Amino acid sequence: MQRRNFILLLGGAGLLLIQFMLGKVGVAGSDGAVDRLSLPGSIEFNGESYRLSWSSHPTSHYYKQEYLPPGQTGERFQRMVLIEATVRAVDVNGAVAAQVNMLNKRKSTDPTVNFAVAKNPKNGEIILDFVLSAQDPKGEDVVEWNAYRYAALRGKGGESGVLLFGISRRAYGDDTTNFLRRLKSARPAEVNALATYPLPVVRPID
Repeated sequence: MQRRNFILLLGGAGLLLIQFMLGKVGVAGSDGAVDRLSLPGSIEFNGESYRLSWSSHPTSHYYKQEYLPPGQTGERFQRMVLIEATVRAVDVNGAVAAQVNMLNKRKSTDPTVNFAVAKNPKNGEIILDFVLSAQDPKGEDVVEWNAYRYAALRGKGGESGVLLFGISRRAYGDDTTNFLRRLKSARPAEVNALATYPLPVVRPID
């Protein structure tokens, strides 16, 4: 599976939806693994190290970077950390509302879809976590759980924007049922780790 930069939008309905349901065909993103947010090449999250594996800067206001543990690939991973930044006129509530709308539409064709939204009244941040499923091009079942933390971001000129710090977990084939069972007990700790993680300070590089 290869990526198409122009369909990777902040708050898109999960990596699965992007990769499978929107038809991942075409050429891969030409940006490779170039850091464009002034971030380190490695991120520590919940006791595990993730290295920058891929990035995209498809428009002047949008940036996306993916981080994977050693030995995993974007085509078939079990764990991922992702960071997205948009510096155009968009706010946290609007980004989350767009994501929720996409998930609600997805429910009609994907019975696995389920999500929860939690807002921090002290800082306005929102965490949205959700499950969805698909089949890969070979017909293998894939289930994905994502948790996205949305925070306000200011552009160089003071424009309102959004920072997304997220985690993604996947299972394939025969492991999908056990994955969903494990998720029930693992989810609270993962969401708490995401909520308390010191957000990276991003400085977009044009």
